[in-house]
Formats: sequence, structure tokens, C-alpha cells
Amino acid sequence: MKKEISIFIFSLLLTTFLAGCKPDQPVQPYNPLNGRTTAVFNPSKSYGTVTDVDGNVYKTIKIGDQVWMAENLRVTHYRNGDTIPSVKDTTSWANQTEGAYCNYNNTEDPDTIATYGRLYNWYATQDTRNIAPEGWRVANAVDWQILINYLGGDTIASKHLKEAGTLHWHGPNDGDNSSGFTALPGGRRYRTYPFSGFELYADFWTSSLYSETSAPFLYLTAWHDNLVYKGFNYKINGYSIRCIKE
Repeated sequence: MKKEISIFIFSLLLTTFLAGCKPDQPVQPYNPLNGRTTAVFNPSKSYGTVTDVDGNVYKTIKIGDQVWMAENLRVTHYRNGDTIPSVKDTTSWANQTEGAYCNYNNTEDPDTIATYGRLYNWYATQDTRNIAPEGWRVANAVDWQILINYLGGDTIASKHLKEAGTLHWHGPNDGDNSSGFTALPGGRRYRTYPFSGFELYADFWTSSLYSETSAPFLYLTAWHDNLVYKGFNYKINGYSIRCIKE
């Protein structure tokens, strides 16, 4: 009888122990940029999160039927772990034909990178190794237009996309961030000269194609202006990237 009780107790303890064990979870790498952003998110919105291959944790926001990153991409590796080239030299940047990134003005300040993200050329959006987190992709021109239409169209959507106030946007800034998108003016890098537009322009690549040398992008300005500007520019330019959930 005692033997049967001992076996029963052992079985019970083993079952309890195994129930508390969980399969190994992938360990996300430590990322010193997390928690450093000074972006002003909309306090009335409920944000989710997504984590990229580098361990960057981004806020996400549901707008209509879409779920967007509420922060600019700042990853330095493709999804498979391959490094995205970091290119500081102007001549080397102008001659790139594959994906590359830089920081505005080649800064290494973690607060600036965490807040504004990094700038990427268009080629980075096309690499089959994927620059977006698992389950996400770089937004294309159609994705952006759906978002813009949901927020009232090209002539008003900028107001609802931009972070409110002048902490990061050079005034005057009419943005109210009612969408929770929290667009920030990370500036731009052109192919033939370094950087411009910091705190003045929020430029975003789309993953769509226009021609052999150019691709669609859009931008918002710091001026008292609700317009979303859309156009085409050289694929080698450096703009911010926002991803959308698949």
C-alpha cells in the first residue's frame, strides 16, 4: 500500500513539474535602443508591439482595417540574420545597387536613432531576405493610399498622421496624431549630397516600383499644411520605412 502511495505521489509531482515546463522560446537579443524613444504617442490610443530580428521593439497601431508600425524602422539585419550594409560615405551611397542603410547625418546617438529610426534606400525594401519583422512587410503604395483615404484623403490626412506638437517637428506643426501613427520628421538622404530635412520632412518609401531608376514615395512637412505629398524619386535616396502587418 505504501509503495502504491509513493508511486502515486511521484507521478503527481512529475505531472506538476512537466506542466510547468514550457518549450524553449527564442531569446530576443538585447537592444540598447529600446525604451529610448522620445516620440509623443497618442495617449488615448491602445498600442500593440512587434519585435524585429535585432530585438528592436516597436509600438503598433490599428487604423481602420490595417495594423501599422507606429515607429520608423531601425533594423540593421535582414530577417535571416544577414547584415544590411551601413554606408556613410556619400560617393559609396550614390553607387549602391543593393539594400543599404544610414543614420541621419551619420549620427551614432542612440536617442536620435531610437526616436527617428534609420534611413534606407529603396533596394532594401526589395531584398528577398526581408527587412520587415516576421508577419510584416514594407508598405506599398496601395497600403498607403488606403490609410490616407481612411483619414480623409490627400488634403487632410497629414494632420492625422503627424506627431502632435513641436518637440520633434519644427513649428508650426498642425499635426494632431489622431490616428496614432505618430509620423516623425527623420529627414532624407539624396544620392549626390548627404542629408537634409531633419525636423522638417517625414519621407517614406513604398515597396512599389515606378521605373528602372525610381520608385514611389510620400512625404509630410512641418509647414502648416495638411497635405500628403506623393511622387517618385531615385531608388538610391535614403528615406524612412514603415511596415504593415500582413
